[in-house]
Formats: sequence, C-alpha cells, structure tokens
Amino acid sequence: MAGGVWGRGRGGPVGSLTLTALAEGIRANQGQPVGPSSPGPQAEPLERGPGAEIYTQTLTPAFEAQPGNEGVAPTVGSENCSPQDAQEPAPERPFQASLYPWEEGALADLALYTAACLEEAGYAGTQATALTLSSALEAQGQRLEDQVHGLVRGLLAQVPSLAEGRPRRAALRVLSALALEHAQDVVCALLHSSLPPDRVAAELWRSLSRNQRVNGQVLVQLLWTLKGAGGPEPGALAATRALGEMLAVSGCVGATRGFYPHLLLALVTQLHELAQGAHSPDSPKVWEPCHRGPPHSHASCTVEALKALLTGDGGRMVVTCMEQAGGWRRLVGAHTHLEGVLLLASAMVAHADHHLRGLFADLLPRLRSASDPQRLTAMAFFTGLLQSRPTARLLREEVILERLRTWQGDPEPTVRWLGLLGLGHLAMDHGKIRHVNTLLPVLLRALGEGDARLVGAALGALRRLLLQPGAPVRLLSSELRPRLPPLLDDARDSVRASAAGLLGTLVRRGQSGLRLGLRGPLRKLVLQSLVPLLLRLHDSSRDAAESSEWTLARCDQALRWGLLEEMVTVAHYDSPEALSRVCHRLVQRYPSHVKHFLSQTQGYLRSPQDTLRRAATVLIGFLVYHARPSGVSQDLLDSLFQDLGQLQGDPESAVSAAAHVSAQQVALLARAQVQPRRSSLFRFIRQHSYPTRPHPLYDDSPFLRRSLAGRWSCPEPR
Repeated sequence: MAGGVWGRGRGGPVGSLTLTALAEGIRANQGQPVGPSSPGPQAEPLERGPGAEIYTQTLTPAFEAQPGNEGVAPTVGSENCSPQDAQEPAPERPFQASLYPWEEGALADLALYTAACLEEAGYAGTQATALTLSSALEAQGQRLEDQVHGLVRGLLAQVPSLAEGRPRRAALRVLSALALEHAQDVVCALLHSSLPPDRVAAELWRSLSRNQRVNGQVLVQLLWTLKGAGGPEPGALAATRALGEMLAVSGCVGATRGFYPHLLLALVTQLHELAQGAHSPDSPKVWEPCHRGPPHSHASCTVEALKALLTGDGGRMVVTCMEQAGGWRRLVGAHTHLEGVLLLASAMVAHADHHLRGLFADLLPRLRSASDPQRLTAMAFFTGLLQSRPTARLLREEVILERLRTWQGDPEPTVRWLGLLGLGHLAMDHGKIRHVNTLLPVLLRALGEGDARLVGAALGALRRLLLQPGAPVRLLSSELRPRLPPLLDDARDSVRASAAGLLGTLVRRGQSGLRLGLRGPLRKLVLQSLVPLLLRLHDSSRDAAESSEWTLARCDQALRWGLLEEMVTVAHYDSPEALSRVCHRLVQRYPSHVKHFLSQTQGYLRSPQDTLRRAATVLIGFLVYHARPSGVSQDLLDSLFQDLGQLQGDPESAVSAAAHVSAQQVALLARAQVQPRRSSLFRFIRQHSYPTRPHPLYDDSPFLRRSLAGRWSCPEPR
C-alpha cells in the first residue's frame, strides 16, 4: 500500500490538528457547542482500514466550504497544518445532522486513525493527542471507562497487523497518550486482556514501560491492583504478569522510586498467600526455577517479577545469592516461605543496602497487621534486617529488644522462632552484651521447646553471644551443664549438630581457663559430654558427626590430650586401634570418671541406629580393658555383661560379633576382681602396670566410613 501500512491518502501528512477537528465534530454531533474551527472544503476520505471513512464523514458537515475560506481548512491534502490556522474564527451556522452512527468496531478504527496521526506528529505531540483523545471519548456520551476499554481493545486488534518500525511504534504511542490521562482505565482494560497470556498485551505493557511519562503511573496502578486482589485471584495474576513484563524492561525500575519497598513487600507477601493455599498449584514440586519460556503459574510469575525488580535496581548479586542458597524454592514452599524471606533479607543486607531504611520503615506498621501472611512476612523481614547495624539503629535498642521479647509470649511457634532469630542477630552486634541479663533467660528457656526451629534458633543465638568480647563463659557453663548434654542425644538431627557446635564454641572461649585448671563448671560439662561426642562420630547425620568431631578437636586442644590424630582417625575410618589409644588416655587422665563413662555408654546399647550400637559396644570393650579392677563396681559389670549378652543376638551381625568380644572383656575384669588378695607390693605393681588381659580384637566395621575423599567428589582409594 502506497505511503506505508497506514495507506496515506494522496495529500500531505496529518497530525494532532486532525484529531482536534475530529473531537469538535463529535461534540457537534452530540449537540454540544463547538469551539472555533477553520472552514474549508470537505475532507477527502482516507485510504485506510475498514471504517476509516466514518471519521471523514463525521467531519464533513462541521467543515463544509464557506465562501472565501477555501484555503484554510485542515484537509488531508494540506501541506502545512499549524495552530495559527486552526484558531481562525468561523462563522456560526447550524450543524447538519445525518451523520454516520457509531457502530461496533468504531473505536478500533479511532485507534488506527490516531496512530496514523501520531506517526507524523511524533513524540512531542503525545500530550496534545492525549487531551484530544479524552475530549473525543468524553463527547461520545457513554461511560468514559467503557470508551477507554473499547479503544484499548481496538489497539489489541490492530497492532498484530502492523509492520515493525514507525507504524507500529506510532500505534503503541497511542496507548501511552491515553495512559497519560486515564492510567487507571488503561491498566484495567489491559489486565482483562492479559489472561490467558497474550503476546500483543505483553507488547503493550512493555511499550508503557518504555515511556517515562507514564510508566510510574501504570506501576502504581498495578501495585494497587495487586494489593486489592489478594491470593490466587485472576486479577492478582494478571497484575503480576504485567509487572513482570514492565520491570523486565531496562530502566523501568527507576520509576518505582518512592514505592520500591512497598512493591517488594507486596510481591513477597503474595508468595506467602499463594503458599498458604490448601490446593495451590504453585508448590515447589510443580514450579521449576530454571524453566524455559514465559512463566505460567502464579508463583513463578511472582518470582520472575521479584527477580526483575531486584535486577533492574542493581541487585543482581541478591538474585544470585538466592539461587545458590535455594531461596527462590523456599519462598514458594508452604512450610519454607519464611526461611526464603530470611534469606532474601540477608542477601539484601549484604548486596542491596540502599533500600534497607525504606524497607524497614514500611515494615513497622505491618508488624501489627490482622492478615497473617502480611504480618509474618513483615516479621521475617524485620528479623533479617536486624543484621544491618545502620538499619537496626533506626529504632532504639530497648524498643527492638522489648518487641522481640513480646514475641516470645505469642502462642504461635513461628512468631517465637522469629523472635529468637532476632535476638541472635542482636547478639552479633558489639555492645549488645550489656543486655545479657535480658537475653540469657529467654534463650535458655527456649532450649526446652518442642519445636526444633525454636531450639536451633536459641542454640544459634547462644553461640553468637559467646563470640562477643566479654561473653559470660562461666555463667553459661553453669547454666548449660544440665541443659546441653540431653540435646546431644536429641532425636532431631539439627538439634544434635547445633548442640555439639555450641559446646565446641564454649570450650574454645574458655580454653585459657581450662589449661590453667580453672573453669570448674566447664570442665565438668566437657567430661559429662565426652562419651556422647565420641559415639556421635558415628551418627547417621553427617552434620551431627562433623560437629562432634570439631568439638572434640577443641576439647583436645584446650585440655591437651594429644589425641587429635586418633580422634580424626576414629571419625573417618572407625579404627579400633585409634579408639583403644583414646580410651587408654582417658582412663589414665580421669580414673574416677570411668564408671560414669561406662554407664553413659551402656545407654547407647539400645540405640535404634546400628552404627551407634556397634560403636557403644566397642567403646565398652576398650574402656573395660584399660580400667583397673578396683575402678569398676561388680554391679555395673554384671549389668554390662547382661546387656552385652542380649546384643549377641542382634540382627546386625557386626553388632553381635562386637558384643561377643566386649562381653569377654567384662568377664575377664570381673574375674580379676575376685582373685585372692596378695601382698601390698604385688597389688601396687599390678595397679600401676598395663593389664595382663588379652587385647580385644574387633573386625573392621562394615558401615560406610566418613572418608574425606567423598567430600570432594573424588573416588575413595582402594
């Protein structure tokens, strides 16, 4: 078609003046007063798409030729259209009716006609075109919202048929011009066309995003739509898709200045609402973070919009940290959403701290929200942002501490868990050690909670407290002595690992006093925990086993046992020879504790873990072998012999074989106790020499050894 896809007529260009004339003609059609116009000859019909003649016929009666005024009409064929020409006065005359009625599809042609004008008018005419479009739509006499919806539908219908380049860009500028005056109606109209996903609608959203005059208004409207339609409603999904399309355009995120924290919180809160759905299709089992193509589920759309918001603002490292830590998958999980929020807050503290103050300020009123998703999400963000010292100083320390203590009285375990995490972050800050009298009772009380998250958070907070200068090591040793050893045998893997790690940190901080023979409470705590730590080297939980190994290394260094090599060998290769040397050193150093060691080990003979039953059986055999006959009571030996006898029928062959060898050692020690008395010199020599009983021999353990080779994905040596 000559003259481009719009099919320009035989005359020169058309511009915004043509739209002004169109608006005045429509007003005249409604019987409204017409402003000053330029008389001239009848406009020629334009060679455009279907229905284009409607508008030239509408203009005809309003601009019939008058004597002496033929040269001033803004016709299609005019070479020069200027505002001065349009403002010339026109004689008053009655308007001729019998105009072409507005039919279905007329608004689509209006969009087409407006785009043709904008193709020539350029970007500078967008504001004038917006006012003209509003004037034309208001004069039509129907609800303005319906008119805007009709015009947007017209654009959606016409844009696919346009060629790339100026014609298509001009058509997209029509939408921007309309959004300048009617952003809410344009957003509402486009949202209706965004479900199911539509390529043309996505293109229109991106065109709005590129226009710096309107993208901020449109984003605000989408934000309010998102907040008004909570949960998995279609309106929220459509708004989320639109946000994802707009925020993905380079430079658009800058338009969120002033409401960036509000938008971020709205998206994260929406993920919480979606995760709470009983039959939500957006569970982590369905959603894949590395999918190809556009996202389809509501949760994936929200995550993509959140990524675009962070990336567009220079937070690419935040997105990367979340991917590496599995944060996105946690955010969409029903039971892990708050963990994802905590990871997001930590990543922002590390890599996007320029928004933390605004985010922190937006969080405070949400902490008392009646909506659980909004309140819990705000609490998780509040807790995570306490890691930022400048952000935490926005409130007085006493205010924050009192708020976190109040959370401990909440009946919801999740709230108490977040409060404990917040206390742990406060403990990381230098200077907060003066609040130890407030922090310590809360943390110690939480060690008795039934929820593993609460116990783990309390153990972590206590560990951070110990890392601060001037930490109360003696006080903590006394308080933890009755509380910590039971946690080393807790049924929950994470609790066992954290408890062992806390003990190791406590020993490291009290190392100097232990070497000098001081730290009585800490020394007692170490000896009370020694057997559980040795046996937990064979724990089925890798974290618990590694944590026990680290703590034993700290104990060896602080108490100067000289057993580091042996303990590492036992941990990774389950060596009976290394364990024998460990038992020999412990019996020599702490002869009065041998009975306690044996009694503790006896309790593990009934463990459900095969590895622990075998380890306990072997440990009893070596402790009995290196013990003096007078160091163990006959009653304890009888009890050990009975339990080992029962283990000889254990279904696990490695356990039954080890029980047989250890039972023999118990019997030999019992026999040595009933031998007739001899001279005092003989008894002295016997008590200070190695036992004459045969050394126990155990088969190699059939269980998987925790070799370091597998940790680096290397094959184990053969």
